[in-house]
Amino acid sequence: MTPLRQRMTEDMQLRGLAPATQDAYLRHVEQLAFYYGKSPDLVTDEEFRQYFLHLKQRGLSRSTTTVAISAFKFFFEVTLRQPWPRLDLYRPRPIHTLPVVLSLDEVWQILDHLTLSHHYACLATIYSCGLRISEGANLQVSQIDSARMQLQLRGAKGCKDRYVPLPARTLTLLRSLWVTHRNPVWLFPSVGRRGVDPRTATKPIHACTLRTAFHAARRDAGISKPACVHTLRHSWATHLLEAGVNLRVIQVWLGHRSPSTTAIYTHLTQKAEELATGALDTLTAGMQ
Repeated sequence: MTPLRQRMTEDMQLRGLAPATQDAYLRHVEQLAFYYGKSPDLVTDEEFRQYFLHLKQRGLSRSTTTVAISAFKFFFEVTLRQPWPRLDLYRPRPIHTLPVVLSLDEVWQILDHLTLSHHYACLATIYSCGLRISEGANLQVSQIDSARMQLQLRGAKGCKDRYVPLPARTLTLLRSLWVTHRNPVWLFPSVGRRGVDPRTATKPIHACTLRTAFHAARRDAGISKPACVHTLRHSWATHLLEAGVNLRVIQVWLGHRSPSTTAIYTHLTQKAEELATGALDTLTAGMQ
């Protein structure tokens, strides 16, 4: 590890960046250095301009490009202590799209096609508690509060703790799974390709494992929607809204900082559209 990489790693740790964010930032800075064959602190303004043209030609998504910008911004402004406003010149314009949402039947069709019990338990928990994939994969035994029927999520996105309700059936499912391995730390321990004993596993199941299992089950279930594991969280929020749960409550459970972030689900509910259509019919009832 070079001194520069070590310093950036330490800076990210001091700032409390999530491990996944640290890995992504380091990867983007490494790719920049590899592209030019020199230390990233020696890259010139014109070389950055050409690099972002290269990223655009590769067809990278806006989110990936934005992460790259954030990585370079952190590297220069925090690690190198150099002001660097030029990155805003390369920031892609925001694209406003609505997330994919599965119906309740589609959710359970997919989950019912999972072949391994621990995949089913983890993905069912992600859906029934509205979790991000990292939150579900890294769940620990100590996070279950069965007395209050809640999950305590520690250091979630934005380094925020939050509580989410734990349905009784989900608790029963988790208990049934845990007695099969009795790992003292992880609810979903990783056994890996080497067949590590789940009772003594020191790491949780990997997110990539869950993604692979989900996509295989989606194909087997014949669901053509371009759904991913995060779609379960979007679907959970939408289904709660359709069931009449207050938007502010859903915001707290999701851990959203702004109500406008949660308000996107009002555009996705079939019941809201039906009510709006009914209101329009009422308004035009006197039309001849």
